[in-house]
Parts: sequence; structure tokens; C-alpha cells
Amino acid sequence: MRSVLAVLTTALASVLALSACGTTEAPVSPPAAGGPAPSVSASPVTVTDGRGRKVRLDRPATRVVGLEWGEIEMLVSLGVMPVGAADVKGYGTWVTAAPLDPSVKDVGTRQEPSVDAIVALRPDLVVMEAERNAALVEQLEKFVPVVVTKGGDAAGGELERMRGDFTLIAAAVGRSDVAAKVLGDFDAAMSAAKDKLAAAGAAGEKFVMADGWKEGSNVNVRLFGKGALVSDVATRIGLVNAWTGEVDPAWGLGTTDVEGMTRLKGEDLRFFYNASDGEDVFADGLKDNAIWKSLDFVARKRVTRLPDGIWTFGGPLSCRQYAEALVKAFAA
Repeated sequence: MRSVLAVLTTALASVLALSACGTTEAPVSPPAAGGPAPSVSASPVTVTDGRGRKVRLDRPATRVVGLEWGEIEMLVSLGVMPVGAADVKGYGTWVTAAPLDPSVKDVGTRQEPSVDAIVALRPDLVVMEAERNAALVEQLEKFVPVVVTKGGDAAGGELERMRGDFTLIAAAVGRSDVAAKVLGDFDAAMSAAKDKLAAAGAAGEKFVMADGWKEGSNVNVRLFGKGALVSDVATRIGLVNAWTGEVDPAWGLGTTDVEGMTRLKGEDLRFFYNASDGEDVFADGLKDNAIWKSLDFVARKRVTRLPDGIWTFGGPLSCRQYAEALVKAFAA
């Protein structure tokens, strides 16, 4: 989920994440990775990244290493297959919107990528998130230009942050025209999803999005509250986030336990969750829990496990998958 380790070591603070898509009503296909893009030229490129720092490239980057799954997805959706990526196996589990080629080299974990492995690939750009350790950025910049995305901004709006990061990466790889097309398609898909919900009489209905993990016999629940990317997507298509508890300012995430979910009430409330790694703590870990079984949405059988592989911290393609999954559940 951004990473099980990250979840276990961060509760209400900024986290990276666990999570997870799968089947969509209308398959979303990224441009062919590595294919020609009309806007690409040999001219120098200068971008201002999430640190507010200007990064100058002699030409649009073509050999790129991505160190976070959301940014890796963005690269692939722009038609640029990275030469290296952090935790390739994990990416394949959690992100299905933009699959990686078998040729992509693993450069270590997202928490501790290998500088040596990255440099050995001779990249002309590394893309990573703002919350990564500054020391890593300094190490990498001795060998290769680094573009640092903003990463998380629940306070300012995660959907707009995602669009900004996507546009930034597109400029660095000379694919701004592709980005405009992808975002245009995304906006059209959001409008279509909103219309489908309204037609089904589901506009204004309440949802909750969560993932969870076990510590001993206890189940901890991480909720996507106001400002979270998937919350922004859901509210844009006409739904209402029922979780109003405290969340962190970066990702819009909050934590609670089963008892804490008793505040979630309402006949129209639907509960969504992730379990892409196969550990289903809600269906399996809580099946005999009396409090869980008494919750309105459980008793009314309004619990939906998302299709595996919808990355809840992704780019436009993952966001489209998420919106389509919501429509499918509410309009069924």
C-alpha cells in the first residue's frame, strides 16, 4: 500500500502507503512506452520541480529511473518506460494501470533505493518524491539530474497536486502534448462517471475508503479522509466522504480501530477497501468480530473490495480505474 512498512511505522503522520486496480469498464491504455512523441526535440529543457528548484536538462530525458510508484505510473502513461524502478515486484502487485516491461531493472526498495544500482543504469534523469530523504537527493545529484515531485498535498488538494506532478514529469521527458491528451481523457472520464452515478440515482451517496493491517490480534484501519487523492476523485464524481476524522496534511490519511468505525452510520453508506497483496483483514480478520458485523454497511452488505491493483496514490490512469470501480459498485 504505499508500503506495509510505511504503514506500520506511521500512523497519523505523512505516510507513503499500502494499497491498490484491476478490471475497468473501459480499458485505459497508456501510449506505447518509448514510442515517438511529436513534441520531443533535442533542445534543452528546464523545469521547476516540487522543491522550487530549477532542473536543467540538455535534452528531454529518455533514460529515466523512477523511485515512487505514482511517478513510475506517470512515466509509463506518458509513453516513457523507465530503465529502472524501485520495487518492481511490488509495483506489479499494486499498480495495474500502466504495467512495466520485463526489461525494467529493480533498483531497490522505495525506502532505500540503491544509488549504485541507479547510477549503473546511466540514466539522464531520476524522478522521486519530495518526502524522500534529502541526503539521497544530494547523493544522486552528484551523478544525474533529479526532479523531485511534490508528492503529497492533502491540504491544498491531492487531485490538483497529481495533475501538477504529472505535468512536471511530462515537461522533463518532452511529452507535454501526451500529458494534455491523457488529462483531457481523464477529465472526460470523470464527467462520464458523474453522469452515470446521477443516472443511477447515486449522486450524493456516502462512501468510506480504507485499508488495514493486523498487529497481533488487533486490526488497525487506515482511512482516506478529506484531501486524499481517492477522496478527491470520489467527490468530483458526486459522492460524499463519510469519514470526517483527523487526517495528516500530506496524504489525507487517518487511523482508527474497529470501535472507531462505529461513528460511520447511514443506509446509503458504502465501504471500500484494498487488499491487493492478498491479506484481507476485513473479510478474514474481522469475520467473527461482533462490532464489525454490527456496523450499518456490513449488516447491509455494502462492503466492496476493490479490484486488485488500483493504486490509490497514482496518476490519471489509476484515478480513472478507481472512479470506474466506484461507479460499478454504486450503479449495480
